[in-house]
Formats: sequence, structure tokens, C-alpha cells
Amino acid sequence: MTSNDDYVLQMMQEQGMVSAGQIDEAVLSLKDTGETVIDHLIRTEQVSEVEVLHLIAGQFGMEVVTIDPAGLDANLATVMTSEDARKYGVVPLHKAGDTLTVAMADPLNYDALDRLRFVLKCNVEGVVAPRADIVKALDTLYPGESDMDSLLRDIDDSAVDVETRGSSLDEQLGVHDASESDAPIIKLVGMIIMEAFLRRASDIHLEPLETRFRVRYRIDGALQDMEPPPKRLQSAILQRVKIMAGMKISEKRTPQDGRIQVNVKGRDLDLRVSSVPTNHGESIVMRILDKQNVALGLPQLGFLSDDQTRFEQLIGLPDGVLLVTGPTGSGKTTTLYACLGQINRPDRKIITVEDPVEYQMTGINQVQVNRDVGLDFSVALRSILRQAPNIVMIGEIRDSETADIAMEAALTGHLVFSTLHTNDAPSAVTRLQDMGVKPFLVASAVQAVMAQRLVRCICAECKEERKPTARELKMLGEAGAASIASATLWHGRGCPACSLTGFKGRKGIFEIFMMSDAIQRMIFDQRPANELRVAAREAGMRTLREDGLLKVASGMTSLEEVLLATMGDAN
Repeated sequence: MTSNDDYVLQMMQEQGMVSAGQIDEAVLSLKDTGETVIDHLIRTEQVSEVEVLHLIAGQFGMEVVTIDPAGLDANLATVMTSEDARKYGVVPLHKAGDTLTVAMADPLNYDALDRLRFVLKCNVEGVVAPRADIVKALDTLYPGESDMDSLLRDIDDSAVDVETRGSSLDEQLGVHDASESDAPIIKLVGMIIMEAFLRRASDIHLEPLETRFRVRYRIDGALQDMEPPPKRLQSAILQRVKIMAGMKISEKRTPQDGRIQVNVKGRDLDLRVSSVPTNHGESIVMRILDKQNVALGLPQLGFLSDDQTRFEQLIGLPDGVLLVTGPTGSGKTTTLYACLGQINRPDRKIITVEDPVEYQMTGINQVQVNRDVGLDFSVALRSILRQAPNIVMIGEIRDSETADIAMEAALTGHLVFSTLHTNDAPSAVTRLQDMGVKPFLVASAVQAVMAQRLVRCICAECKEERKPTARELKMLGEAGAASIASATLWHGRGCPACSLTGFKGRKGIFEIFMMSDAIQRMIFDQRPANELRVAAREAGMRTLREDGLLKVASGMTSLEEVLLATMGDAN
């Protein structure tokens, strides 16, 4: 019933509403059902919902109300979207000035009020109402429930076993191969995937918690809570996903990986599925790989014109190593695929070594690492060099052997692309040396290193001017503040087009570290990364933050986004 049932149960005991014995008996009867103790006590009429609401509201100075659906102001439906009202479980009752009063069934759900204040850009105050009143009021204010709402209402406790396999989303939603009791769960999982695609999500997170089953989508790099299915459906949903991904449904104690291929509205999607056992069930993450996204060209990555010209010259070189660095999720693989797409021509042989092969590219030979048979990066790389390729792409340099082979390949006339995990571009040099690569190999083979981060783009539909805050100016420092002093700053107000986030889509900010004679001598002398960074900046390298601030000034992204992405780049 609430987000903190233990606290409420303690209050109920202190007020004599229930006994410890009643609570213990409820806990035993609820084992593996997913229902909460308080919901069970209310359903079995040991306490009334109104009594519980009055108890909680009295502790926090909130008012308990009853809602007459006929007396609701229809204009309030425009204050917030149906999606937000249902997701947070609130009903807008009235608005006076800058304060909106909403009714909620869970008075301890402070997070919902905080999120609504942020989303609606106004003060939001809560009152308490019975859950049945909330449901009726939502149906009155927002007629026409979603397919998922209707489906959840139709699923009963018998729909707990899923034994069918399907590889296309059309089949899942059409349930051609399912028994009658399985069909609702299959449809529900299909709708979760469909909704994620329509919202441009990159990941789907299914997370079993103690009293609820959380579903979150990662959209433009930020996780967003979705309206969760009931806790009682947790096992069936997870089981269905594991069947679709080809995992062992009987194995729940060890991590597993799988893959789902579906077609959504004519788009082929590849879902990489990972499960990890947690305290309250298996946590599953589905990473969505849209095969059409691999068609991104260099202009779509977010380069400024001078950086794009410089980068196009680098990927047009006949030999050498070009490294792309950054943390997980910074778009390194997308950049490498964009490079290969740019230079993929019939007169060139391109071979990649990947773990895993994320996108199939026409005209390119792609090798999947398989450690079970001894095919790791170094073994695969040695073999493909005997295939006489012009261009080689290595998914990631992870060890000294792979690094040495990559450097030697570059010195023998191959153009080598790869990724490395470092915070900035100059640090890639010292990282390679730490792996055991000799300084003369690094200096001779590496042509350039590009560090990158992803920042969210301001929604064009709700873009508006703003001024930097004192905190942001302090974080920028004198030099950074001076660089944007005359610029017009923008942010997204939030609108239906961007799901009220103010952002839509992401692009990169970049730092290109080019080799020069002076820097090569410094690498020979094994100078530290901070000295290489100073020398590169003197030679004209633009740092991640400097590149980001130029994109802030252009109106592409917000100052806050750049500051968050470049916290380690204070200079």
C-alpha cells in the first residue's frame, strides 16, 4: 500500500490497530505471493483502508479526502498528462496560483511529489485518498486507458507459467503460439519492449525490489521509472524474458546472458539480455540495439566543423592506430561504426574483431570473439592479419598482447581502429605503457586519440533562454565563465515531445589528441599524461569541456549537461 510498510505496521501496532500475531500470520500467508502485509490486512478486513490512511496522514499533517468523480474539474486534465498521473498514482484536484494540490493513495511517496514539482515546474502539495477513489478519478479525468492498463487488469493469478518461445514481437503480441493462460504475460512483455522502442530507450531494466517490481527505461542516457506491473507478476515476466532470450529458466543462482531478435513496426531490433541474481529475484537488463542506428554518419555524431574535417583526415590515413576512449556508454562503438561506414568501399578489405558483434555491416568481415574455443582478441587479431586486410577494427584493447599486435599491425601498413577506457585522450598513452607496450611503439604507431562523452540535446519544441546559476559559474571557473559570457544559454522547459524532460536525443563532445614531433619525443621520454596534455593544448587541442561549452553556446545542449559530463575536466 505504501512505500514504507514496515514503518506503517509499527505505527499500527502502537495504536492497537493490529497485533504482532496478526502481522506474523499475514507474513506467513503471503510468502511468494507478492502482496504486501498491509494490503492483505485490508483485503481480509482486519483493518480498513480509511483507518490506515487517517493514521498515516495524522502523523504527517496531511488531509484525508474522498473524491467525487462527478465534481472534478475537467480542465485539470491539462495540468499533467495521463501518463504522469497514472505513473505517479495522483489525481490533480485544484490549482491556486503556483500551487497544485493532488490526491494520492500512498502518503509516504515523497519521491512522486518531488518528481512532479520538477516536471510541472510548480509547487505540488499532496492530500490522501483511498486507492479506489484515485482509480475512479483517473478514469474520469483521463478516459480511455492504455492497452497495458487494460491488460494488467485482465491478468489473474493463473497466468504465472510461460512455456512458449517466440522470436518476433508481432508473434508475441498476436500470441499465435501461446496457450490462453500464457497470452496475457506474453502480450505484456511484448508491450514493455514496444513501449521502450517508441520512447527511444536504449535499455530496459526489470528490477525486483522487496515490495514492488520496478521497470525502468534508459532514455537519452537517463533512467526513467515506468508504471510497474504488480509484484505478483514478477516471476512470470522474468520467466518469459528468459525463455525469449534462450536462457535456462530453471537456473536462478548464476548470471546468464542471452539474445532476443524482434521486429517492431518494420524495424529489426537486437536485444542483448543479461540476468543477475539479487536478494529479491533476478534483475534483468535488455539492451536495445537498433540496426538502423548503425547508419549514422560522422555529421550526426555532433562534431564541430573543424573537428569533423580533422577526424575525416585521420580515418583516411593509410596506416596507424586511431583510438577512441571514454567510459562505458559514451558512444565509442557508435563512433567506430560510423568511421567504418564512412570508409567502407569495394576496393578496401575491412575486418573487425568484436565481443560481441553488435551490428551487422554489409561488406565488412566481422569476427565474434569466442573464449570457450580459445578465440580471444589476440588470437583472432593474429589470424585476420594473415587475411591481408587494409583496415582492422578491434572492439577493445584489453591486454598487452592485443595492444602489441595492434601497434605492430599499424607499423606494417594497416589502419587500426580500437577503443580504450581512459578519462581523457592523453591518458591513453600512459595506459598503453602501463599495459607493457614499449614507448617507441606507442609513439610510432598511434596517429591520434579521441576522447568523447555523450550529452543530451535540448528539445527543439520547448527550447527557451535561461541564465547560468551562481553554482554553474563557480564550477566553470574564471576562464570557462568568460567563454560563455556573451553567449545565449538555452534549456528545455519540458513538453510532450520530450516526455517533459527538456531533452531529446544525444550527441557527442570530443577531445582530439594528435601526434606531433614534440609529443612523440615526450612519449619516448615517458613523460606523464598531465605534461602531454599541456603540450597538446599548446598545440591547439580543444578539451572535452571546451568543446562542450562551444556546443552550449550554439544551443545544442545545456550548460548543466556539459558540466556533469566533464566533472573531471576542470581546466
